[in-house]
This record gives sequence, C-alpha cells and structure tokens, in this order.
Amino acid sequence: MASAAVALDRAPVLRTEKLSKTYRTGTVEVRALVDVDFAAMPGEFVVILGPSGSGKSTFLNLVGGLDQASSGKAWFQEHELTALAERGLTRYRRDHVGFIFQFYNLVPSLTAMENVQLVTDIARNPMPAADALAMVGLSDRMKHFPAELSGGEQQRVAIARAIAKRPELLLCDEPTGALDSKTGVMVLEALATVNAELGATTLVITHNAAIREIADRVVHFGNGRIVREERNAVRKPVSSVSW
Repeated sequence: MASAAVALDRAPVLRTEKLSKTYRTGTVEVRALVDVDFAAMPGEFVVILGPSGSGKSTFLNLVGGLDQASSGKAWFQEHELTALAERGLTRYRRDHVGFIFQFYNLVPSLTAMENVQLVTDIARNPMPAADALAMVGLSDRMKHFPAELSGGEQQRVAIARAIAKRPELLLCDEPTGALDSKTGVMVLEALATVNAELGATTLVITHNAAIREIADRVVHFGNGRIVREERNAVRKPVSSVSW
C-alpha cells in the first residue's frame, strides 16, 4: 500500500510542547509523561515504540483528548487542546479523532453495519457505514454479529467505526496486540489503506518493532520521554513485514 502524501511543507495537524502528565495517589507521585515535544504532519503514518510504562498510551490519551495534561501544551491544527474544558474535548473527540484499541468494544447485539452506524448517526460529515466497511474489506460481513466474526474481522469493524466519521487523526493503541501475525497483517493493511485513501494522520502504538518498516516515521518512548526518532526514506508494504 502506497503512503498518503505527507505534507511536510504544511503546518502540523498535531503538535505538543513540553507535554507532561503526573499521576498522584496519596503521597505517591508517578511522572508518566515528561516534557514531550512532538509534531505530526497531515497524512503522516507514525509508529510509536517503547516498553510498557514508557508513556506511549499516556501520550495518546492526552493528544486524543481522553485525559488532561498536568503541564505543557498540545494543539490540534490551530486549536489549543490543553486550553479546552471537557465539553470542548468531547467535541474534538467526536468531530476529529478516530480511536482504535487492542480490544474491539463492539456492541454484541448489533451487526457490523449497526456498530459502525453508532458513529455515522452522530458524526458531522460521515461516510456511509457500508463504504467504511468496504474500505476495510468487510463488504460481505456487514450483516454479521460480532460473535460470528473472527478477531481480525472484529478489529476491522472497529477500524471502520473509527474512520466512518472521516477523522483527521486516527489514534491506535496496540491494534494488533490480541491477534496472531497473519490476522495482524490484515488489520495493518486496513490501517494503511485508510491512511492512504483518507489521508488521516495515523499514530500506532505497538510492541512489535517489525512494524516500524511500514511507517513514515518511528518515535521511541522511554521513561516518559521521546528518546529518539527515525524516518523511513520509503515505507514498505505491510505484506513485507517479518513478524
């Protein structure tokens, strides 16, 4: 799958400056994220690597508007996320961000189509649910319930649900973590397709270092900080990844 054109000459779609998060329980203080400076360009596919507890998920939660920073700033386009109250963050999540997690969180009593329609019914400019499912290769499974789908198919329904709102940002936290390698490749191919065809800036957290080859850029986290970054001159197709 070819990369979407990464607009390096344009303003970042997402940017942070000294973004930090500290959790406190009684007298115990944990610095989960420390002074993170980051920028992602329109259409960029970024893989985020790092051990457990390195701050990856905390970072994704902050830039996705699921949590609030202790200090520092974050912007989506020209809007300062860290200045928004909960109502503004809710609107940001609803209108601009698609989330994909390790666990699919589908409603078991609804078909694949109906699970995606949960988003299209409230989004401001949705694509038809059938189109979103077709984009992830599930045109023939739209009327099936989650229990009738494999794990990979359920995750692709979750991707379809996330992209149906046409998000500018697609944030993925271990989207292949519960899948075998063959099924994981199918899910990554779906994400690459979405990135290429919709131009959604895509951030993918993973423990699988092999996935770095399909990214425009790889960001390594450690001890709550970005410890290094690397850029791929050419993105490899998902099918070439050695698991």
